Amino acid sequence: MKYYIIAGEQSGDLHGSNLIKELKKTDPDARFRFWGGDMMQKEAGEPVRHMRNTAFMGFREVLLNLPLILNNIRLCKKDIISYNPDALILIDYPGFNLKMAKYATKKGIKVFYYISPKVWAWNISRVKKIKSYVPHMLTIFPFETEFYEKYGYKVDYVGNPLIDALEDYPFKDEDFSSFVSRNNLEKRPVVALLPGSRLREIEKCLPVMLELIPQYPQYQFVIACTGSVDKAFYERFVKGCNVKLLFDQTYALLKHSRAAIVVSGTATLEAALIGVPQVVCYKTGRLLYFLGKRLVKVPWISLVNLIMKREAVKELIQDQLNVERLSQEFSRIVNEGESRRQMLNDYRRLAGMLGGVSPSRKAACKIYNYLNKGQG
Repeated sequence: MKYYIIAGEQSGDLHGSNLIKELKKTDPDARFRFWGGDMMQKEAGEPVRHMRNTAFMGFREVLLNLPLILNNIRLCKKDIISYNPDALILIDYPGFNLKMAKYATKKGIKVFYYISPKVWAWNISRVKKIKSYVPHMLTIFPFETEFYEKYGYKVDYVGNPLIDALEDYPFKDEDFSSFVSRNNLEKRPVVALLPGSRLREIEKCLPVMLELIPQYPQYQFVIACTGSVDKAFYERFVKGCNVKLLFDQTYALLKHSRAAIVVSGTATLEAALIGVPQVVCYKTGRLLYFLGKRLVKVPWISLVNLIMKREAVKELIQDQLNVERLSQEFSRIVNEGESRRQMLNDYRRLAGMLGGVSPSRKAACKIYNYLNKGQG
């Protein structure tokens, strides 16, 4: 079978690489053409376009790169037709991928969408379009099945691919002593600060996180930095702070942390699956928050709470995110007590809700079976 896969963001590259691994096992004759990043490249060769030339976030960045984006859309449509795949597999990245779904469906190409656009959070009006252009949606959160059923759209829940990502990551088997030695850290207990990957998130949330440090001298605080953000940007905020920067080792850092303070996003679920008690934070500009509050249709911002359908982890949003509240909630989870025990118990239940062993394998089998037998 010939598979054409499109991922445009870092998480999509990770999950796309694991999907390719499993498709190779499921379909010995699998051939691939794709848009993605380094991880997909290791599994399937050179991409048509690397994600460094396709991942644009925010209105300003999109506007500045509009000619390149439009050229990418034209190129992708032409390349799909030229390759004539048995299946087009779209991974998240809805601004681009929904256009490809519409185009490919009209051309008679079978379309699979892996990792649903977050229409359940906002822009619910997109559901009808997705239903028209995507015959096979493979979802990764249990609540998505219930959401889509309201619109008469049957989807396949395969479980969350983070389970596969956490099965094997760099330095997974390293002990605490080796971890601190390798990264030139001290032997005090570690607290992880995850301020997000977008500049605006870091600007708004990291300074409040850093205010916490003087109150807890018994811990060493370490920032989980991403290589997509320049080191100098982080250094603007940490001058005079007793904190270390650690790049592209988020999973290893979380594994060895006593607790974490996490900006809302996929990282909240990663911390939960690794088993690190956390406080969830989010802060943005007042105008964006005002608009977002009216557009977002979910009761919580963290994936942990959305899956558990209650506040299993504390969320400090906008004006609630101040050092007094943060210190109060942090003390509840970093010290032994009922709050910490309850959160860890909730994490164990959460893991059981996310699909068990190898969601990537389940997704690959669904796609292969639909193509060969007409059923998943």
